[in-house]
Amino acid sequence: MPPCEPLDRSLLKIHPLSKRPNKVRIQKDAVAPDTSPRPLGAVAQGVVEECADKIRAARAVGRPVMLAFGAHTIKNGLAPVLIRLIERGWVSLLATNGAGIIHDWEFAFQGESSEDVRENVANGCFGIWQETGFFLNLALVVGAFEGLGYGEAVGRMIEREGLDIPEEKWLLNLIASHLNEEPEQSAAALDLLATIRRGRIAPGFLAAPHPFKHYSVQAAAYRLSIPFTAHPMFGHDIIYTHPLNHGAAIGRAALRDFLSFAGQISHLDGGVYLSIGSAVMSPMVFEKSLSMAQNLALQQGRKITRHHIVVVDLAESAWDWMRDGEPPIDNPAYYLRYCKTFSRMGGTMRYACADNRDFLLTLLHYLDPNMSP
Repeated sequence: MPPCEPLDRSLLKIHPLSKRPNKVRIQKDAVAPDTSPRPLGAVAQGVVEECADKIRAARAVGRPVMLAFGAHTIKNGLAPVLIRLIERGWVSLLATNGAGIIHDWEFAFQGESSEDVRENVANGCFGIWQETGFFLNLALVVGAFEGLGYGEAVGRMIEREGLDIPEEKWLLNLIASHLNEEPEQSAAALDLLATIRRGRIAPGFLAAPHPFKHYSVQAAAYRLSIPFTAHPMFGHDIIYTHPLNHGAAIGRAALRDFLSFAGQISHLDGGVYLSIGSAVMSPMVFEKSLSMAQNLALQQGRKITRHHIVVVDLAESAWDWMRDGEPPIDNPAYYLRYCKTFSRMGGTMRYACADNRDFLLTLLHYLDPNMSP
């Protein structure tokens, strides 16, 4: 048996991002908000019309409208649609996984994203790209030190087109002065110090031009002070292949985002939650957040019951979750994880089998009817 020793990422040959062919070019593939959506099926059409009504009612009384989405929403060029939704005040929080963060950043940085996984794994270069690994990991370490969330840290770097790197001496003084009363702050400073040294990064403002940042949802959310939360899983994303990757910093930033997400869930009574093309992240994060929020609500003599959940994915579902409840364990519909999870979350749940592009465009046009061509 070979020894179970950790892989040494410092030995990897890191490739320049500019050498990577990409499948998606944002200037060509971005979806303008006034694009006409393809017709939805009858069920999905009913879901989107009801959803628009629920969103209007929720925002009229200051209730949250949360939109969680998988990475393909960004890869499919829907950033301009998401940006329009937050600009118009229809959505109060955006949430995605680690891959959604990466695609959004790569589009902002170079206008392209989405590599050939099969070919690049065979060539030993899948995900092992200098700029993606360097800038995203550094943004997260800096952001964690400054108390930012995952999406906020990246969004700020894109919007400001760079990062502030502190002096080592200043960090050492802070570590010593905070060690007794604020040990977590000292720990975050130590993480940043170690990263600066590992990357041999000079102090001062580290410029990072993002010529396509107007396509970035994270940058728009940061600019508009709208929470953009990220919910990564260790080892799932290509930034983990880079030597600058720091697990503790990712944990700090992602935990802040999870608690920010849960904070809006605690006000979801009378609000709307949309889960678009997220089979695992969205339902898993939602159920833990709602459980905590319900715990606190019950202590205060209230209960979260009037939330409206809309789940959108491409998988067909013949089961009527609202009418028939949860299917038996021998029914294939039982294993449609997101429907099963959200059907257990109280309130009302609607499922629409639809392309995320067409659903979101149709929803935006119902909310802002003057935008339709």
